[in-house]
Amino acid sequence: MSVYAHIFYAHMHLSSLGRPMTAPPRPMTHLDCNCLALRQAARHVTQFYDGHLAKAGLRIGQFGILAMLRRKGALSINALAAELVLDRTTLGRNIQPLERDGLIVAKPSPTDRRSKELHLTPAGERRYEEGRDAWIEAQVRFEESVGEAKSEDMRRLLRSLTEGGIVVDAPIGEDASL
Repeated sequence: MSVYAHIFYAHMHLSSLGRPMTAPPRPMTHLDCNCLALRQAARHVTQFYDGHLAKAGLRIGQFGILAMLRRKGALSINALAAELVLDRTTLGRNIQPLERDGLIVAKPSPTDRRSKELHLTPAGERRYEEGRDAWIEAQVRFEESVGEAKSEDMRRLLRSLTEGGIVVDAPIGEDASL
């Protein structure tokens, strides 16, 4: 069975795991940890994209912020954090260099003066365009390496996880430890 079939099988059954487990379905070790595998893969892929975006003076997280503001327009910090699935603290660390370099600017919200909105500046628009070429190059190289169909399957699966495919606060039985 392929790794994708295993992931799909696990994903399909996660919603039925709302009840506490009395014992794992099979012996498990740290090598079975889905979270570890995802985090390791995420770090590896992040380094790959960062290497491509370096020529535009961006990291993938910064490029994502610029791309989201370009696509959605001005957003509050909370709205941008929700769109990017980031906590406010992490977003704050990522927007500081963008503000410092004049790529984005924080302005008071026109509807709520206590809230700030982030706006893409003309310099930010230019940097986004530079980064977009590098991002496209990374996308093409990634898909050449992994395969277009597998890349699409991977994105579909990962999006399903971020869109509520797993129950984050599901109780775990006492015996389900690594």
